[in-house]
Amino acid sequence: MRSRVNLDIQNSESEIDMTPMLDIVFIMLIFFIVSTTFVKEAGVEINRPAASTAEKQESTGVMLAVTADGLIWLEGDQTDVRMIRPKLERLKVEQPDVSVMVQADENAKTGVLIKVMDQIKLAGIAQVAVATKPSQGSM
Repeated sequence: MRSRVNLDIQNSESEIDMTPMLDIVFIMLIFFIVSTTFVKEAGVEINRPAASTAEKQESTGVMLAVTADGLIWLEGDQTDVRMIRPKLERLKVEQPDVSVMVQADENAKTGVLIKVMDQIKLAGIAQVAVATKPSQGSM
């Protein structure tokens, strides 16, 4: 009977403490949330023109889209061409080395695209890229 008592004591003491493992899991979760970069979308689907010199760009700051209808989307919100400059100037104050990626639909009017590019330059942003897709011949 004495050996039974010993077994009962050993079974009750063999529980695993999960607290340190949970602490590590939560720390890892916080690390991944903080270190993740989120993909920014312009807010509208754009049919980009093809270019044989298209290059993949790793990081972009601000996404700006021009639709075939001439509508302008900045960071997911539809905006007027006159509001691009003040919004970008505000973003530039927060992040001095901000860059802009312009996604223009292949059927968008060139005049609208030129007005958008002009507003970006007037906001003092030098790093501007126009999004394209690789042409079929370049693959």
